[in-house]
Amino acid sequence: MTINQPGLPPGVVALIPMRNFVLFPHALTAISVGRDASIAALRHALEHQVPVGVVLQKDPQEETPAFDSLRAIGTLATIVHHVEPEQGQHHAVCQGIHRFRLVEPCDGYPFLAAKIAEIDQDADTSPEAEALELQLRERAIELLSLLPSVPSEFVQALQTTRGPSALSDIVAGVIDVEVNEKQELLEMVATVPRVEKLLKLLSHRLEVVRLSREIGERTKEQISDTQRKFLLRQQMETIRHELGEDDANAEELQRIDEAIAESGMPADAETHARKELQRLRSMQDTSGEYAMLRTYLEWMVELPWKSPAVAPIDLGAARATLEADHFGLESVKKRVLEFLAVRKLNPAGRAPILCFVGPPGVGKTSLGQSIARAIQRPFVRVSLGGVHDEAEIRGHRRTYIGALPGNILQGLRRAGARDAVMMLDEVDKLSASAHGDPSAALLEVLDPEQNGTFRDNYLGIPFDLSRVVFIATANVIDNVPAPVRDRMEVIELPGYSQEEKLNIARRYLVPRQREANGLKEDQCVLTEAAIADIIANRTREAGVRQLEREIGRVMRHAAMRVAEGSAPSVKVDAAELDAVLGPARFEHEAALRSSLTGVATGLAWTPVGGDILFIEAARMQGTGKLRLTGQLGDVMKESAQAAFTLAKTHAAALGIRPEVFDTSDVHLHIPAGAVPKDGPSAGVAMFIALASLFSDRKVRHDVAMTGEISLRGLVLPVGGIKEKVLAAQRAGLSAVLLPARNLRDLADVPETVRASMRFVPLETVDDAVAEALDLNAAHGP
Repeated sequence: MTINQPGLPPGVVALIPMRNFVLFPHALTAISVGRDASIAALRHALEHQVPVGVVLQKDPQEETPAFDSLRAIGTLATIVHHVEPEQGQHHAVCQGIHRFRLVEPCDGYPFLAAKIAEIDQDADTSPEAEALELQLRERAIELLSLLPSVPSEFVQALQTTRGPSALSDIVAGVIDVEVNEKQELLEMVATVPRVEKLLKLLSHRLEVVRLSREIGERTKEQISDTQRKFLLRQQMETIRHELGEDDANAEELQRIDEAIAESGMPADAETHARKELQRLRSMQDTSGEYAMLRTYLEWMVELPWKSPAVAPIDLGAARATLEADHFGLESVKKRVLEFLAVRKLNPAGRAPILCFVGPPGVGKTSLGQSIARAIQRPFVRVSLGGVHDEAEIRGHRRTYIGALPGNILQGLRRAGARDAVMMLDEVDKLSASAHGDPSAALLEVLDPEQNGTFRDNYLGIPFDLSRVVFIATANVIDNVPAPVRDRMEVIELPGYSQEEKLNIARRYLVPRQREANGLKEDQCVLTEAAIADIIANRTREAGVRQLEREIGRVMRHAAMRVAEGSAPSVKVDAAELDAVLGPARFEHEAALRSSLTGVATGLAWTPVGGDILFIEAARMQGTGKLRLTGQLGDVMKESAQAAFTLAKTHAAALGIRPEVFDTSDVHLHIPAGAVPKDGPSAGVAMFIALASLFSDRKVRHDVAMTGEISLRGLVLPVGGIKEKVLAAQRAGLSAVLLPARNLRDLADVPETVRASMRFVPLETVDDAVAEALDLNAAHGP
C-alpha cells in the first residue's frame, strides 16, 4: 500500500528518531520529543492528521542523527493526543499501526523524512501459534500480577487481544528489557520465532522477580529487630549476590572507612563521619545524594586533622633565611624572629595574626614565603582580592549542588598540614554584596580565641585553626574594617630608599632576570651606575616591581644581541641606557618649579608610596576671594581656607599690608589635576606658598615640607613620615620641614637617608617661614 501524505511525495513519511525507546504496533504509548527536527515532524503529523514514523537511532548520544544512523525497521504511528510543550519538551500519545522498512532518505524538509515500505503482518493461525499465544498470555499475566502498581488496563488488554502477532507486540511494549532486545523483537516479522523469544525473556523476568521475593522473605526471617531498618539494603545486596553482580563501590567504601580511622579526627568528628558513611552504604550508587555524600566524606578524610609534630626551631637558621631572601625590612625580620622565639619557648601557644601593610612591590607576599621557609612549614596563599561572597570564606551548605568548603579549608587541604603558613593576600580588597560580607566571616578566622573551633558551613563540624600561622597583606589599612583590623598586628612596609633598591637589584633582581632570559653571568653585565640611573630617572615607586621590569628589558636587549651572535657578552652602563630603554621618564623638577614666587613643595602619602606635591599660588586684582583647583577633597579645601586666614593674621610679621588681601583674589592650584587629593598634611606648604606670594619672597628650592596647621599657627603631626621622606630623597631635595612631634617617626627612616638629609622640626608656622623663605629679599606689597 502506497502512503500519500500532504506536502510529501508518495511513500514518504516524517520520522521521529528515538534515543532509547521502541514503539510496537498495537501499543498505545506516551513519548517525549525535544529536538527541533522531531518537533517539526510532530507538528506536520498534527497539522495534516497523518501518521508519523517512530524509529530507533543507533547511537543514543548522537544529537542530530542522519538517515544512516537509524535502525532499518520502525513503526508507523498515529498521534492520539498532544500536550502543550513544557520547558521545550513536547509530549504525545502514539498508537502503533504496523511495521515499515526504511528505503531511502528524502531531503529538503525541516524534519527527517524517508521513503518507506510497509511490512505485511504475519497472520499465523497454526495450532502451534495458538498454543504459543495461550502460553504467552498466561506468562504475561503472571508477571504483571507479581509486580506492584500495575494498571488493570494492561491485564484487560492482554485478556481481550486475539492473535499471537498482536499479543506479542503488546507484551513486548510492556516488558522491562533492554532497548536493543526490543528492537530485535520489532525486526522479527515471523510470529512464531517472535513469540518464542518473548517467552524466554518473560521466563527470565519471572525467575528474577520470584527470586527477589524469596530472598526478601528469607532475609526477613534472618535479621533481628535491631537490624530491621536495614532490610532494603540487605535485600539489594543479596539480590546482587544471587545474580552474580559485584558491588563496584564496596572497595571504595572500605577505603573511606580505613581513611577515617587513620585521619586522626577528634572523637566527635569521627563519630559524625562514620554516621555519614553508614548512610552512604544504605544508598543506591545511582542517586544524586550518593555522589554528594561520598564527596563530603572524601573532604573529611583529606583534611589535616592530626596534631602537627613539634619541630625544633633554629633561630640562627631562620635569621639566615630571612637575611638571604630580603634586604632591609629590619623591623619585620625582628618581629618574625620574636615570634619564633616565643614559639620555641611555648610551642602550644596561639599564633598571632600578622598583617603586612605597604604599597605594591615591596615584598609582602614573598616575605610570607620566606617566613614559611624559615620555620619549615608548608606555605599556602589565599587570594581575597575581589571576593564578595561570605561562602568563599565559610563554604557552601551541603544542600546546594556543587557545594565546597571555603577557601580557608581548601588551602589547608592543599597544604596538607594543620600548622601551615597561610597568607591572606589583599585583605583590603574584600567587598560586601547581597551574598554577605566576607570580611565579617574573617572575624572568627583571625581571632586566636575563637578559631580553635572554626565552623565551615560545608563541613558542619568544628575545625581547629589555632595552629595555622595567618599572615595578611594589604595596601591600605584604612580599607580593612575596624573589627578585622583589631584582630591583627599591623606591620608596615612603607617602601625602599634608593640605596636599598640598589642593593635589592644587585642581589636579587639582576640575577633573577638574567636567569629568566637565559643568560649566563658573564654574558650580560649591568653596572651599578646603570642600576642607579634606572632607579633615579626611569622608575618612581615605593617597591621594586617596575625596577625589575626595566632590568628585564635590559636583559632582553642583551639576550637578543647574544642570540644573534653580534656580541659574546654585553656590558650596559648608564650612558647606554638611552639607547636600550629610551629617554629618561622622570626628572627632578622641584628646583625648577620652586624657583618661582608663590610655589612651595609639599609631601604627600599615596597607597603606592610617598610623592612630592607642588602648591602654586597666584594673585590678581579682586575682592579678597580664594579659588581652589586641582581636585581637592573637603579636608584639603578646609586646610587651604585655614592657611589663607593664617596668612592674613600673620601679615604684619611677614611685612604685608593688610589691605592687600581685600583688593586681591587668590588662586591656589595643585597640579596633576586629574588625580584626587585630600588630607590636612599640606597645610604648612599652602601657608608658605601664600606667604611667599604676598611677601614676594621665593621659597628655597631644596626644601620640602609637611604638617597640619591650626588657626593659632601651630604645626600638628601627620602620618606617613617615612614614605614622604623617601619621596623627598627621590626628588633630589636636601631638607624636610616636619612637625616637631613627628621627629620620633624618623626612627623608621633608613640611617643612610637620615645622614644625607637635613630635618627641621616645626612647632609653629613661624619656624617654617624662617627656614623656607628667603628673608633677605625685599618685602612684598
